Amino acid sequence: MDEKEIGRLKTRDTVNRCRNLLIHGATKEQTMMGMFIYGMVNSCMLVLMALGFSLTFGISGIANFAYGAIYVTGAYLCWHFVNSFGLWYPLSIVMSVLITGIVGVCVYRFVLYRVRGIPLSEIVVTFGLGTGLLELYRSLGLSGHSYKLPVFVDGSVEIFEVYIDFQRLIILCLGIILLLLLWIFTHHTKLGLAFRGIAQDEETALAFGIEPERTAMASFYIGSSLAALAAIAIVPLSLLSVEDGSNVLILVLAVGIVGGLESTLGIIVASLIFGFLQMIFSTYFSPLYSLVVTLVSIVLILAVKPSGLFGSSKELEERV
Repeated sequence: MDEKEIGRLKTRDTVNRCRNLLIHGATKEQTMMGMFIYGMVNSCMLVLMALGFSLTFGISGIANFAYGAIYVTGAYLCWHFVNSFGLWYPLSIVMSVLITGIVGVCVYRFVLYRVRGIPLSEIVVTFGLGTGLLELYRSLGLSGHSYKLPVFVDGSVEIFEVYIDFQRLIILCLGIILLLLLWIFTHHTKLGLAFRGIAQDEETALAFGIEPERTAMASFYIGSSLAALAAIAIVPLSLLSVEDGSNVLILVLAVGIVGGLESTLGIIVASLIFGFLQMIFSTYFSPLYSLVVTLVSIVLILAVKPSGLFGSSKELEERV
């Protein structure tokens, strides 16, 4: 098998790509470069998954345990628009992102509005809602090879003797662009400044005329839309399944807890840590260690710093 064939090997998970390079006799330099490139892609995937959850928690203070189900909803809607209604793929993406945002608003307005401020009730309600949604999708037949979204651009390119497909490069670029747009939004727009005001001190923000409920509702809209966008970008690398909901929720919680649930910088740092740790252990040991590494890292970080590397939530620190 030549190097081009090695580079074009199709695997379900990004973390397995470098293991294939090692197994099929790639040089040490190729393996190291592959680990760097795919580690960056894996980290950006984690950033994409976690951004919406972190934004919603930072503004509303609600840990949305239905986030994994909302992630699946975004991809599931897009699949239906493309395959059931025959809509143009870019239009399907836009509609899915917008509608999933509305689903997030409905979750806040009709489910969470009355229990906001009661942490246990928030967790129970969102967890129950997420589980119910996923089981509904399972009963509707969401499983099997037919549930696959098309890639944005087909093909691959060679970077430093390592082949990588365009979809993963798009994910890498999308993660960086979203982070820049989020920074511009929170520092240079009226709504973004209101978000920061609520996140820093809700009572003081209220004194300046910022309405916390509407701001929290807006955070659910943007957070859910980001979840849908992440799903539509990542799902084409594999298949859409109900299990994606729980898997994504675990990864998002891991990144959020380690980095600090309300800190965007923490999300970036934690995603880089997990992204490269998963890549290293999958390459030199077994892909099965990826989840173990994630969970052990959570335990170690919480034992040293309960609010996460960049977290400032005293409530979380007290609870832990």
